[in-house]
Amino acid sequence: MAKIPNEFDPRRLPDIIRRPLLNEKATRQLEDNKYTFDVFHDATKPEIKAAIESLFSVKVKKVNTHNPPAAARRIGKFAGKRAQIKRAIVTLAEGSKIDLFPDV
Repeated sequence: MAKIPNEFDPRRLPDIIRRPLLNEKATRQLEDNKYTFDVFHDATKPEIKAAIESLFSVKVKKVNTHNPPAAARRIGKFAGKRAQIKRAIVTLAEGSKIDLFPDV
């Protein structure tokens, strides 16, 4: 079995996380200390964990990922698909929190 690397290129880590996902289901999961992010489609679970821990200074307990199918789009006679994305649901350890809605 392949060994999972413990260290990653720190210059690549900020580029792995694209944006936090804020829809109805993701907002409900905030109560369970779970945060949803769109991530780079080639990112692995250990890379996502390292990126979240370094960007937000929190302790990650678990990372779940899934690849939703690319949405089909049509503009006139041209048909295609949107860019492929990967979603990561990150569960934080007790006492850790990410402030997605800063006080304005």
